[in-house]
Amino acid sequence: MTVDLPEQTPAAGLPAGELPVADTDDPSPSARPARVVLRTFAENKLAVLGMLLFVGMVLFCFGGPLVYHTDQVHTNLTNQTLPPGAGHPLGTDQVGYDELGRLMLGGQTSLEIALGAAIVAIVVGVLWGTIAGYCGGLVDSLMMRIVDSVMSIPALFLLMFLATVFRPSVTMLILVLGLLAWLAPARLVRGETLSLRTRDYIQAVRVMGGRGPRVIFRHLVPNVIGTIVVNATFQVADAILAIAAISFLGLGIPPPAANWGGMLSDGLNYTYSGFWWLIYPSGIAIIITVLSFNLIGDGLRDAVGLRAQRRL
Repeated sequence: MTVDLPEQTPAAGLPAGELPVADTDDPSPSARPARVVLRTFAENKLAVLGMLLFVGMVLFCFGGPLVYHTDQVHTNLTNQTLPPGAGHPLGTDQVGYDELGRLMLGGQTSLEIALGAAIVAIVVGVLWGTIAGYCGGLVDSLMMRIVDSVMSIPALFLLMFLATVFRPSVTMLILVLGLLAWLAPARLVRGETLSLRTRDYIQAVRVMGGRGPRVIFRHLVPNVIGTIVVNATFQVADAILAIAAISFLGLGIPPPAANWGGMLSDGLNYTYSGFWWLIYPSGIAIIITVLSFNLIGDGLRDAVGLRAQRRL
């Protein structure tokens, strides 16, 4: 006995006898949000410009010394305040250091402190905010009142006080700046957590016996990663400005270490001497770096916001 099978109709646009093939390039559901963020970020020209500026500054500060070798340890008073020339493209400073090499060294210190402080601030802020938002009630009220109390203290005043009490160093500045900057991410993450903890999947995990740490680290923190990344870029920009401020006031890392704020502060002593190369390079470097992180942060905020709208 024979069975007649229904004739398969070829898909539109395909020759007879051929069947459509599944699209193997279709990204998995977990990869689609990241692709949406990257595509939206790449379409933002200012965000791309900010990324290029940041990459260029990193290459200049960390890759430049591998090509342009200078002595940034021993002073040379015979080369004081030399104008830009063949031997010194940006001249020399008041103690004979090559200004271009000094700019690279100062950039390394500024970027290391800023990135380290941002990491400390994000880690502390995320943990504080998720725990407060997840627990709620009295725990949430107590933890957020602590945040409000610390935020009421002027940050620059507290930073100056700590910088005079402790000996300035890279590690000390990272910890101090990070422990002063965690307040803003804590409030942001706490607000996101209050919204997320009422979602069905969080309730399902709790009904199935999921404990607090599992819910926080496996389900809450991954879902606020967009807010964390955006805020981290602004944290780095704020840290660079804070480093410049305290170094400008003479509370930065002592020589032979260098940073852009200290270089700018030292150069202003020669404002009326015509030594422009002691002032403008470090100031321009601060402006470019802060601008790049602000542009990156704006681009990420728009991209993450668009992804959130598509998920609704």
